[in-house]
Amino acid sequence: MSAGQGKVQSLRGLVDLLPQQTPLWQHLEATAREHFRRAGVAEIRTPLLEHTELFARGIGEATDVVGKEMYTFVDRGDRSCTLRPEGTASVVRAAIEHGLLSQGAQRLWYGGPMFRYERPQAGRQRQFHQIGVEWLGVADAASDAEVIALAWDLLAALGVGGLALELNSLGSPEDRAAYREQLVAWLEAHRDQLDADSQARISTNPLRVLDSKNPDTQALLAGAPTLAEALCPESRERFAAVQEALSALAIPFVLNPRLVRGLDYYSHTAFEITSSQLGAQATVCGGGRYDGLVEQLCGAATPAIGWALGMERLVLLLEQRLAAGELQLPAAAPDLYVVSRGAAAERAGLALAVALRRLGLAVERDASGSAFGKQLKRAQRSGAAWVAMIGDDEVASGQLRLKRLGAAGDATAAVPDAESMVPLGDAGAVLTSLRLLNQD
Repeated sequence: MSAGQGKVQSLRGLVDLLPQQTPLWQHLEATAREHFRRAGVAEIRTPLLEHTELFARGIGEATDVVGKEMYTFVDRGDRSCTLRPEGTASVVRAAIEHGLLSQGAQRLWYGGPMFRYERPQAGRQRQFHQIGVEWLGVADAASDAEVIALAWDLLAALGVGGLALELNSLGSPEDRAAYREQLVAWLEAHRDQLDADSQARISTNPLRVLDSKNPDTQALLAGAPTLAEALCPESRERFAAVQEALSALAIPFVLNPRLVRGLDYYSHTAFEITSSQLGAQATVCGGGRYDGLVEQLCGAATPAIGWALGMERLVLLLEQRLAAGELQLPAAAPDLYVVSRGAAAERAGLALAVALRRLGLAVERDASGSAFGKQLKRAQRSGAAWVAMIGDDEVASGQLRLKRLGAAGDATAAVPDAESMVPLGDAGAVLTSLRLLNQD
């Protein structure tokens, strides 16, 4: 970097996850993986970058995501490319492209970063992370309840409190077309009372007016026709079956006739799970059924349902639990800490550390070359139970010194008389000694 230039920093809304933060993310990911394993859900990984057309067709050109929030550019091959703003369209594209749908129903999950150009705030960044589930080829109402139960149980296992499930039916495409006419007529009659964004949506995406965050608009919408009133008998029957299945699973829910979600591909069941622990940004998981999306992306007609949860918001809750002592993460302490001083001793320490790692031990090596006292203090802070000490005397005698470390905060780093001499070049003997000493 030339003189006069400032330091390079991350882009606004794109944050680094530092080593002291990643254990919470790993805990979240490991818990999710275990729940998916139990439910027979297989992992799929899709590219971060897709043809822009995928999201324009899949999500809907009139949505805020496509119209305002996507990171889109033309690459050197003159192709319009977009960083994925959500995961469902990519999973469906992959399932179609690789013929997965011809192999029967697919229960899939994904995880990773998504990108939207939004105003950064707590729990929401421009690069954000989601874990999501997509079940392709399942049509019955019981599947809706099952996929919701998977999300509900995962959140409960993570200790997320104050959970509430909001539920709605968006009906069939025919139901929505009939309702759209009713809603547009009502909105036009009240246009001058709507906020500017809602007025603009009347001609582009009127159902999204129902999801307006403007309090005056929301109060006005109390008198608007509801989609529930426009559902055909078959859609009503299906929605009742979903509710019955959720009740049988002891999952409480409330009906929210204004819940429409932000993406055009949803049909029939739509839902959100919120937590009272998150304040205004309360939604931790959202999803629904999207029976027409596969066909819309040139695949065979395939029923499907899925959800996604925002990892940043969940990590905020996990941080609260950790601070309150409600969550204990497994210690990442090494089994052995190697300290050495002097060129020959440092070479021997490196050889020992690598050999023990190959035998399955977690070994941290101090490469500072500083005085033994300073190295021992760092060894103590690492949480290791044992330290291997190698200096000139140990190299000369061919024997390293194993010492048991005291608890962090003790006045002395090593416990007196808790030590053993072991052949320096024999990693197997060191491993055996450690096992014997740990039994004492």
